[in-house]
Amino acid sequence: MSIEMTLIEKILAAHSDRERVLPGDIVDIRIDVRLARDFGGANVVKNLQDNMLVPDDPQKTFFTFDCNPTGSDQKYAANQQLCRLYAREHAIPVFDINMGIGTHLAIDQGLAIPGSTLVSTDSHANILGAIGAFGQGMGDRDIAAAWARGSVWFKIPESIKITLLGKRPEGITAKDIVLNLLHRFGADSLLGYAVELEGEVVDNLSLDERITISSMATEMGAIAILMKPSEAILAYCSERSGSTCVAVEADSGASYARKLVFHISEGFQALSMPGKPHHIASVAELTGTKIDSAFIGSCTNGRMEDLRLTAEILRGRKLAPAVMLKIVPATDEIWKQCLDEGLLKVFKDAGALVGNAGCAGCASGQIGQNGPGEKTVSTGNRNFAGKQGKGEVFLASPAVAAASAVAGHICLPDDIPEVPSIFMPGIDQTQKSTTGRMGNAPNGKPMVLEGKVWLVNEDNIDTDMIFHNQHLSVTRIEEMGQFAFGNLKGWEDYPGKSEKGDIIITGRNFGAGSSRQQAVDCFRALNTQAILARSFGAIYERNAINAGFPVLTYDTLDEMDLKQRDTLRMELETGLLTNLRNGKSMQINAFSGIQQEIYQRGDLLKL
Repeated sequence: MSIEMTLIEKILAAHSDRERVLPGDIVDIRIDVRLARDFGGANVVKNLQDNMLVPDDPQKTFFTFDCNPTGSDQKYAANQQLCRLYAREHAIPVFDINMGIGTHLAIDQGLAIPGSTLVSTDSHANILGAIGAFGQGMGDRDIAAAWARGSVWFKIPESIKITLLGKRPEGITAKDIVLNLLHRFGADSLLGYAVELEGEVVDNLSLDERITISSMATEMGAIAILMKPSEAILAYCSERSGSTCVAVEADSGASYARKLVFHISEGFQALSMPGKPHHIASVAELTGTKIDSAFIGSCTNGRMEDLRLTAEILRGRKLAPAVMLKIVPATDEIWKQCLDEGLLKVFKDAGALVGNAGCAGCASGQIGQNGPGEKTVSTGNRNFAGKQGKGEVFLASPAVAAASAVAGHICLPDDIPEVPSIFMPGIDQTQKSTTGRMGNAPNGKPMVLEGKVWLVNEDNIDTDMIFHNQHLSVTRIEEMGQFAFGNLKGWEDYPGKSEKGDIIITGRNFGAGSSRQQAVDCFRALNTQAILARSFGAIYERNAINAGFPVLTYDTLDEMDLKQRDTLRMELETGLLTNLRNGKSMQINAFSGIQQEIYQRGDLLKL
């Protein structure tokens, strides 16, 4: 009997000891490329040293200093130097501060090829779906395990197939396509699924366009957006890797959780409203909104095609008075190509600031932040509150960002006015603004938890709300608790009022966003006992499980009549949850086998 598998199932089966894998299977996956960035690298090193582990294959193991390539923060600089010293000792290649974004380098330097596997401390490592490969952002424990063992455990996700039908409208960029998909599917309807994107439009996408789309799978809650590589993609990867690349394809009889259709002909030029990537509006609706700044770059839109489009709009024009435009190529190779093609002169003549290659505006430390009240049009993939500073960030395509910087207000490229908007004294510029007791397992780890509850009744609480990126250089767990929920409105005082053994109950997609381990460890530092959510961001859930921190999911708690600070009893093995105030009980989703195993060991890295 033939074995019919989806694209991700075929890739992961080929990297396991099984002929076939099915959704829900938990298997060890061999990892071809293992990356650690500058903000996570120091923690990876610390995990390895604390557990007396060393990399099993240094030539598959890399440091990438892309989050803060300038080392402008002393803690970042210290972490980078620590990683350099470790790399020298163990002969690990380093893509240092001059090289650019690690996941892009993995593609462009032929380290990752179609059908391969890659993990990184970068939550957007799933851009590898652009070449039909498996990429996943993971926390520092996962990466340390991959470095030491060459493999990590992974739960095979269900797959969803989305077919793009129709003709792509004029002016609709890849960024518009993915924002339209985000508008259709939101932040969590694809949560935990692997998405296969197909259709004639997809077949004709360039590598740069595919990267733009795949890079925002994380903002949809998806494991990855994977595309079968075209002949052009295979030729590029073959040239860069020096080997003949072939496409891994889903079988015709593969089983999908859902098959969906999106009519690309209905697509519109889109932007994300400040604070929520999935809150999508049309650019036309917001035309005229005065802006202060713009940013073009990031792993989503820092490729050569993005920068050529930017130059096309800026050529012969000047930025609007008092508007700043920052441009950052994704890699040094792209930066040099911009130099060779004369694009840097176009950018500078227009009045833009050009930074060295890296993550830039997405990682606010590299090229600066926006200030309170500042409105920024950004080509990044994420605009959570505080992510790029204290201002408001609209996400849009490079074309819209460049046009808006010239116009002085949000603007379509075809509608740039002869005279730009300017700031006038006495004129309101805020129009259109948005603003317990424990039951023990045989080895002493508690399998029954009791604690007082905090009801945090919000969906899509992202990792910047949980643990702001300005604190990412903190590596000591005992220092992390003070920052928990520090960027979640109304909960900034959580560290001061939390008590040992508390249990947090929250909504859907808790921990969306970054791969930062600190968003888990800050609760461990406060002795918060467990988190119960309708669903978790995929990376966050892995990070919690691997740290031995109890996270569980529920379908509904409506009948429990929960009130703030009720005392709950939670049975991890059976999933029975009881409100001790009124005796009401309900069933939640119990620990999986791998979760219980790691929980009992206390940590993924403990044998």
